[in-house]
Amino acid sequence: MGLVLVMVVVLFATGFTARSANVLGLDDKVDRLVERVALFIDPPPDRPTLPTVVVGRASPTPAPEPTIDPRAAGELRSPTPTPKPVRRPVDVDLTHGDASAYFASEITDKDCAVAGTQMVLTLWGKGNTSEAFQNELRSRIGEWESWQDSHNGGWGPGAVSLALAAYGVPGYELRAYDSYTDALRDSALAIRKKHAPVVMFPWWGAHTWVMTGYRADADPAIFRNANINGAYILDPWYPRVSSIWGPSDPPGNFEDLAELVRNWPVHGGPPPYAAIGPGWTRPEGSYPGRDHRFVVLIPTIARHAG
Repeated sequence: MGLVLVMVVVLFATGFTARSANVLGLDDKVDRLVERVALFIDPPPDRPTLPTVVVGRASPTPAPEPTIDPRAAGELRSPTPTPKPVRRPVDVDLTHGDASAYFASEITDKDCAVAGTQMVLTLWGKGNTSEAFQNELRSRIGEWESWQDSHNGGWGPGAVSLALAAYGVPGYELRAYDSYTDALRDSALAIRKKHAPVVMFPWWGAHTWVMTGYRADADPAIFRNANINGAYILDPWYPRVSSIWGPSDPPGNFEDLAELVRNWPVHGGPPPYAAIGPGWTRPEGSYPGRDHRFVVLIPTIARHAG
């Protein structure tokens, strides 16, 4: 313990000097060192968290074929084909164009998951967008954190789902997809069928987005091979600017496929980070089931359609 106290004193002095003089941009390095010491002193509990459901690659399912009902009112009748579903573009957004009513910016640059949880609860009518509510959520992380969910401690996807359940929104399942296309299509399908938002984890799993809608060339509830063209996003990072990902987008922005792939990388991130792996790729260690997959929280219980 004596060694730890010495480290804390040294880090405090170094941090104070670096920040006061703003020398060589050392702030981030000092923050990381302080976080490591804090984790050493008070590590997150190693307890079970929300299990990860791994979803393999799915083959595209053809559009449903017309069916024939040869009986009606108990009598044989001439076969009558059911009209074939019409494939037409769809545009779905749970905020109905009023995204600002559900948006909450993260109070600090480490509160993206807290703000994401807050926005989902607000969409469900179980919360609000105030700073007071975000602070309340943050203060309860000790009830939900787990080393298995976040080796850094604090908020991981499992904690988000457990927090949602604690505030009256159960049923968010943690899924990790081998296929980017399947992750996006299932997210759109969940929004379509459950009328509820999806929680995404872009930036190699370091960030949180709330997906409130999508555009597609067909209804994914009818056509399993519908092509999803992009997503409506609430990004709690707004209005900040990231040194890696650039400026954040305003509430309710439509992210086309190119922008989605840039932030939720299939092969790597933007230069000079293109060599980093796809999907969930965390530097603090391995996460079985999540690594190099596309991680989302999917609603399994329907929210009211209105």
